[in-house]
Amino acid sequence: MPSGTLFAVGVLASWLAIFFGLKMVGRLFFIGTRQLDSDPSRTRVDLLSNTILTAVLAVIGVVLTKPFVSGMFKLPLVWFVMPWTAWLAAACTGLIITRLIQSTTSISAEERTHKLKAAFGLFIAALVFTGLYLSDPTNKITIIEGGVPFSLLGLVGVLAIAIAAVGAMVVTAHSANARGLGKTIITQLALLAGSVVFGVPFVFLLVTSFKEDKDMSSPNGIVWIPRVTETVPYLSPDKAKKHFEATFEGKTVEGLEIGEEGGKVKIDIFKPISIRGTTFLVDRAELKEVPVQAKVYTAKVGNEIIKGFESDSLADGSRVLKVLEPDSRKGTTVTVSPDQTEAVRHVGLRTENYSEALSYLPPETLNGLVYVKNTLILVVMNVVGTILGSSIVAYAFSRMKFPGKEKMFSILLATMMLPGAITLLPQFLIFRTLGWIDTLYPLWVPAFFGSAFNIFLLRQFFSQIPMELEDAAKIDGCTYVKTFWSIMIPQIKPALAVIAIWTFMGAWNNFMGPLIYINSPENMPLSYSLALFKGDRSGEPGLLMAFSTLTVIPVVALFAFAQRYFIEGVTLSGLGGR
Repeated sequence: MPSGTLFAVGVLASWLAIFFGLKMVGRLFFIGTRQLDSDPSRTRVDLLSNTILTAVLAVIGVVLTKPFVSGMFKLPLVWFVMPWTAWLAAACTGLIITRLIQSTTSISAEERTHKLKAAFGLFIAALVFTGLYLSDPTNKITIIEGGVPFSLLGLVGVLAIAIAAVGAMVVTAHSANARGLGKTIITQLALLAGSVVFGVPFVFLLVTSFKEDKDMSSPNGIVWIPRVTETVPYLSPDKAKKHFEATFEGKTVEGLEIGEEGGKVKIDIFKPISIRGTTFLVDRAELKEVPVQAKVYTAKVGNEIIKGFESDSLADGSRVLKVLEPDSRKGTTVTVSPDQTEAVRHVGLRTENYSEALSYLPPETLNGLVYVKNTLILVVMNVVGTILGSSIVAYAFSRMKFPGKEKMFSILLATMMLPGAITLLPQFLIFRTLGWIDTLYPLWVPAFFGSAFNIFLLRQFFSQIPMELEDAAKIDGCTYVKTFWSIMIPQIKPALAVIAIWTFMGAWNNFMGPLIYINSPENMPLSYSLALFKGDRSGEPGLLMAFSTLTVIPVVALFAFAQRYFIEGVTLSGLGGR
């Protein structure tokens, strides 16, 4: 049997061992809480069989996958890379086994016959897919072996948490005095688990935005606690390496002196990064020397461990360290090769990722403020336009009588069936004729003409409002406009809130629209600028995640403050699963 197949068998045995092991823990908690079956001997037999089966499966998994390596435990994983025909044949085989097992436990002969017929049909399908797989000689199955590494201490912690969770669920679910409480706890645990699963990507985004490059990848898995390299301010005596601050075109810049010309100093800019490499002339009196943030290293010199900061670097890559510790050698310098040094790092956040990410943006964007302004314009105008346009049209369809109303409403709903690609070119030609290309108008003006889905949603809300309210308003002399604004709109606030939130998120994250209509950086919104930034700085995850965090924070903040209205609107609109 191939080694990959044996490894796959070992992975299956390992996961089954975990399942039966947790089941055995549950049985032990049954015994500990005296919640036995009516037949105690059956409980002991089940416990013994689970113990033996778990031990056998664990031994098979350990022998075939060899998870213990150099003090680490690797939870084995396996994946099969194969064509779709093989996947369907495998799925049919699994369903055949399931149906055969179900047929043996069926209560009635009719149910057993039904399961066997289903198994036979799946068997035919499995033969067809197997034949299709074998008909192509280029088809092959590749087995990828891997695993999730754990330290032994981490493995013990995970097992302890799993055992405690199983015990808590068993004790709670079978407590005669807390049946309702058990259901509540299990529901809350499920919700908590779901929150953790969906929250992990955001936490990863936030943590990575504060990492240094060396923490982006690790042989031990994802680095969840960022660390920063220790630095000290240092004024270099070398004229060529001195850092100066000056004013260039009204901005404070940092650069190096590269010569003199006409009695003025020539400065080569390296901060901000967006204008790096630009040179300009300035009076020496206007220059201000600023310290360099020199990295701190430890190195072994002879039999002694020293700690110092890098004061210079040589052409061969060697580092010149100015000693900080021990005190007996403080202030002296030593030259060591890079492989003899190790950076001094401590737990902390590299906040410079955010400033560096913004410094890469074009100067005309004012560190991204122009992107924010454009995005806010689009968001506000889209939200206002969608609410006004959709609510007015929905009110007319729900309350007013006019010829052809039902046919017009049917046509409106039919437009929801049109793919966006069909109307893309006609819209572009219209906006080009109007001279709106490379402006924000095509991205917000259509919102004032309503949306078919939003109109349909608001029409349903308006239809649920009692006619007596509108009749009373008419008796009081209210016009259609006054009735609409003062009587009807306040009744559908939840629906308007949820539409506003959906529109906000859609406008904030809209990428395709700006990609089609916007050309110049001064008109780009955040979504478009993020895509361009990703293309330019895809090799620097820290900067990319920092910029992504800045663009996603407003959306997260909106949901945090408006989730009550969002949930209320979804529930009342019938979209909450009812």
